[in-house]
Amino acid sequence: MRLHHPIFTRWPAQYPDRLQLFSLPTPNGVKVGIMLEETGLAYEAHRIDIMANENHDPAFIALNPNGKIPAIFDPDGPGGRPLALFESGAILLYLADKTGRLLSTDPSTRYETIQWLMWQMGGVGPMFGQVGFFNKFAGKAYEDKRPRDRYANESARLLGVLDQRLAGRDWVMGADYSIADISLLGWVRNLIGFYEARELVGFERFARVQRWFDRGLARPAVQRGLEVTAA
Repeated sequence: MRLHHPIFTRWPAQYPDRLQLFSLPTPNGVKVGIMLEETGLAYEAHRIDIMANENHDPAFIALNPNGKIPAIFDPDGPGGRPLALFESGAILLYLADKTGRLLSTDPSTRYETIQWLMWQMGGVGPMFGQVGFFNKFAGKAYEDKRPRDRYANESARLLGVLDQRLAGRDWVMGADYSIADISLLGWVRNLIGFYEARELVGFERFARVQRWFDRGLARPAVQRGLEVTAA
């Protein structure tokens, strides 16, 4: 079997019958690694080194014109036809539908789960990412701390929303672990770890989030998924 897509001229597939993942263990990248490990789908992972600008390689741009990780190529997509897909939230939804896992088929529960996925994509990811920039990366050198504090305060507010949601619940959707949880775990992990913002956002105030986070990290598939495409 040979896969006909420009991405494979740069990153050849050793197992062309498997779903192909192009990623890096960033907060968005680990979502797909965790999802693949949770569902047990056969896949082949390719590390895209964004520090070396590999995500701007023409072969990668042919797969994702937005030039961001993660992206997938499924040789056995809908109707048996190959499917290339980018955006981590879209990939989570696709893999949930493909496997019938981690997303309820009940319409009300399904859309409520998608609601929380969109909340992560539109709020948690952008806000936590800005905290990382202003607290850990180039923005750390800015003398004016108002931008940092603005994003830290909004990130704390979002953690408060999640903390309240988890009242009386093990997972975002209650008793059932779902793509909503998968979408959030990597971002909370980065915020309090790699971004060094635990104290800045007052993470200790959010006891329910802490318990949810520890519960998520204890899952073997999450532990494996966090290491997919790691150096």
